[in-house]
Amino acid sequence: MNSSPSLAERQRAAAAAKREALERHRARLNDPAFAERQAARLAVAAAREIRVAERRADEEARKAREAAEKAAQEEAERAAREAALQAGLAAQAAAEAKAARERAPEAALLDTRKARKAARKAKKRRT
Repeated sequence: MNSSPSLAERQRAAAAAKREALERHRARLNDPAFAERQAARLAVAAAREIRVAERRADEEARKAREAAEKAAQEEAERAAREAALQAGLAAQAAAEAKAARERAPEAALLDTRKARKAARKAKKRRT
């Protein structure tokens, strides 16, 4: 004699097990404690999302602040370079003016010498 259940018996047992599982699931859904736990989980998840959003906002604000500071620093460095360049140009112009003033007497002396030499040559040609 075969002791294993027939196909129909196995199908009925499976259907009964499905019904019992479905009933247990429905009973769990209607349980007030389950609803409370579910609400608590949702509250925790919402609080986590709020904290994540706050951290992101803080990070974006920090990045914006750093970018503004970097831009201000770069602008200050550019202005300092420009001021140094202008000061260098002014110093160069002053040095050139001083050199020109120092060369002026020598140039006048040279011009005088050239004029005297030209006068001597002209005098020699006339004679």
